[in-house]
Amino acid sequence: MIGLLAGVLASLAAGTLPPDLRPFPLDVHRFTVLERDSGPTNYYRVVEGPQGDLIRGRYEPPLESVTLLADVGDEFRTGVERIRFRWRVWVLPIDGNECVDGRGDGAANFYVVWKRGLRWYSIKLVWSSEGAVGATCNRTRNPFVASDSIIVHSGPPTGVWQEEEIDPDALFRAHFEGGNPNAEVPELQGVGIMTDGDQTRTSSMADFAGIVLYKRQRLASR
Repeated sequence: MIGLLAGVLASLAAGTLPPDLRPFPLDVHRFTVLERDSGPTNYYRVVEGPQGDLIRGRYEPPLESVTLLADVGDEFRTGVERIRFRWRVWVLPIDGNECVDGRGDGAANFYVVWKRGLRWYSIKLVWSSEGAVGATCNRTRNPFVASDSIIVHSGPPTGVWQEEEIDPDALFRAHFEGGNPNAEVPELQGVGIMTDGDQTRTSSMADFAGIVLYKRQRLASR
């Protein structure tokens, strides 16, 4: 079962994508450290295997948190109708809860990032230790940044892959345009991942894999 995230949480059976959407897998080697938001020690590594490559984040205190970002490239600034990815947590930070000040750690976090002019927009999807699923918090709105965090999973199971699906345009409109279905969506910039435990000063560990962008075949070019 794949979770569809578009402002609200709903379930979507695998195989229900429109038939003319073409998958474009995002190579995990494209992820690099987002230096302006990261500490000096990169605690992620690529794990290669017969089932495909993955990124493993393994945070240990007292490291500073590090975020990885993959630029989607000019071909995918517009027209991406779905994003799918898989994640699994191994170690949840103790008392981690994105919606509680001083405890905002999550073993697994996935970002979707857009930009219009000088203003950056981002949605952070969180696998929390104990936050309420569906909660939206850390709302930021200023001339240069607009962002929300959404708790998608909370607590166990550990070591079990969960697959998610995002409609990026619907997600943007739900959080930044009051749900207006006709609102213009700015250009997609990239997707990011993070594993952290710096606020709770506890260990955390998670894997990320299977990141795929979907565009209609007639709009995509090689």
